[in-house]
Amino acid sequence: MVADGLLVVDKPAGWTSHDVVAKARWVCGTRKVGHAGTLDPLATGVLVLGIGRATKLLTYLVGCDKAYTATIRLGQATVTDDAEGEVTATASAAGVTEASVRAGIAALTGAIQQVPSSVSAIKVDGKRSYARVRGGEAVALASRPVRVSRFGVLALRADDALDVLDVDVDVEVSSGTYVRALARDLGAALGVGGHLTALRRTRVGRFGLDVAQPLDRLVALAEQAVAVGEPRGGGLPVVPMGVAARAQFVVHAVSADEARTIGYGQRITSALVGEPVVAAIGPDGDLVAMLDETRAQARSLVVFPVATA
Repeated sequence: MVADGLLVVDKPAGWTSHDVVAKARWVCGTRKVGHAGTLDPLATGVLVLGIGRATKLLTYLVGCDKAYTATIRLGQATVTDDAEGEVTATASAAGVTEASVRAGIAALTGAIQQVPSSVSAIKVDGKRSYARVRGGEAVALASRPVRVSRFGVLALRADDALDVLDVDVDVEVSSGTYVRALARDLGAALGVGGHLTALRRTRVGRFGLDVAQPLDRLVALAEQAVAVGEPRGGGLPVVPMGVAARAQFVVHAVSADEARTIGYGQRITSALVGEPVVAAIGPDGDLVAMLDETRAQARSLVVFPVATA
């Protein structure tokens, strides 16, 4: 039987996050699989999955900061702000200098107001924005505050045949930031248009590519288990819930008595007054609960009862 915990996948290109979850349900032999933060089909890289009881932990991982490497093509704008949409405008990028690119990037770094891509999953009057756009509607989304803590230039490559300039970048952003929108806004600021041609997520919170498993390797492990008559999911590199929580959140080490108190739905004294999200870790290293310790008495956000066979 697969253990409760996180499974960090290196998502392949062409797969939706839902596709990966569906495949992981087969790999793990359980329906209880969810993900912490969607990746577009174009994108590759870190997709954090919650298995079993850990699906309840995903709520607190979705809001973590994220890191990416990406390629921005200057000289072309698309309807989707990435390479999957049709080109809507072109302009020569021959006159775009490295200095102007860096200046444009600097203006998009720090605390900024960003208008999400119109083909995002944001709901407008109960319907996804991307569905409205694909249905022929014009959608204008409101700007929202985001933070771009890093926006660095890795390389610039001119393509004279296409009259475009490709800019390889690495970015670190707050949850809810659209890298596609950064590409769009950089192109607009430079007067030539821009869109994303490649995107790879390298980190979600503390979980990076160093612990991410290629999806085909996970499928192979499950197929090997089936071939020898063993249940799927037993040999997967699942990060235990206690280990995952300790890596990502501030920790309140609780006693066995406190763990029981939390399990009974009662409050304990806060150890980290002022912290809104705290991982309560029991003496055995297991995750007991996620706590709100903004006040003197800790309030349980979610409790993780001991799993039973």
